[in-house]
Amino acid sequence: MLQISTEFFTGKTATVYEGNNAEQTPSLLLHICCAPCSPYILQELKKNFSLSCFFYNPNIHPEEEYDFRYKELVALTEEYGLPLEKGSYNTKAWFALNGKLGNLPEKSERCDNCIQLRLETAAKKAQEEGFDFFSTVLSVSPHKDAEKINLMGKNLSTKYGIPFLYADFKKKNGFLNTLTLSKELNLQRQNYCGCTFSKMRTLEKMMTKV
Repeated sequence: MLQISTEFFTGKTATVYEGNNAEQTPSLLLHICCAPCSPYILQELKKNFSLSCFFYNPNIHPEEEYDFRYKELVALTEEYGLPLEKGSYNTKAWFALNGKLGNLPEKSERCDNCIQLRLETAAKKAQEEGFDFFSTVLSVSPHKDAEKINLMGKNLSTKYGIPFLYADFKKKNGFLNTLTLSKELNLQRQNYCGCTFSKMRTLEKMMTKV
């Protein structure tokens, strides 16, 4: 039986996935927020999984920025020879959750709602399309709480009956390696996470430094 760890870069004791076919590489649907957060993770996951990428980020505003991030990810996945699927740009669903929470800071209920929406959409898609695992690159960011993300993944794993690949991709120099590869590939690292509220916060900080 094939055994693949369901924890990655966490430094914890791993549970295992027992596949039915020792010759078959397990499939993983990976939610991706943007190209600059992804190259090192893609390189590492390709070693153990049949990897498919999923771009679902209705939080990204304005639409021009959304289109730019998607096109950059298209180029990256083509460079790595990986399939990429694009989810709907459902901004109404995002604002229904977060439209009244713009005053809250990073890592607040607003961000939790945002991550939950994107991760649950990935879990549903992974279940519908018969993937062995689902996960997200979001934990690579030093601004994201990996424990929260992994707990959401665990709960969604139970709800949809598909294993979640637990990870803290920033660990073991993951974030630094991602920065290095992003520069080598000339990927544009954004100065805000994606939503209109995070963009406003960034602009406010820039103004205070002037």
